[in-house]
Amino acid sequence: MRFMVIVKASEASERGDLPSTEELSAMGAYNEELVKAGVLLAAEGLHPSSSGARVRFDAANDATVVDGPFAETKELVAGFWLLQVSSREEVLEWVRKAPFREGEVEIRRVFEAEDFTTATPEQIEAENRLRATVAEQQRA
Repeated sequence: MRFMVIVKASEASERGDLPSTEELSAMGAYNEELVKAGVLLAAEGLHPSSSGARVRFDAANDATVVDGPFAETKELVAGFWLLQVSSREEVLEWVRKAPFREGEVEIRRVFEAEDFTTATPEQIEAENRLRATVAEQQRA
């Protein structure tokens, strides 16, 4: 099972404040532990919403771009981990070890092609081919 662990933004992250040397060291050690355990698929921090944008689509599929920053800091994402684990309980164990002093993370299971019960076998196979291609590109 794959889970995305979403790190919620804070006022500091939205100001663009970078983590301290100590925080970076703690996060690096934690990420190294995830790698050694073979559960880390990806981990990234995000720039503040002031450098981002949102795209809104209407019923006619017209797109409107809204530039950041965005007002509700508690609704924003500052970073994420993508973990491959065997269960919800395992991802919770890993997240409890994260080197945070304050803040909040959200844990969401990632859909697999097989989770879409309305998908045809051809659609599932096409999705699996795309994922294999992406994995191959990342190795190159």
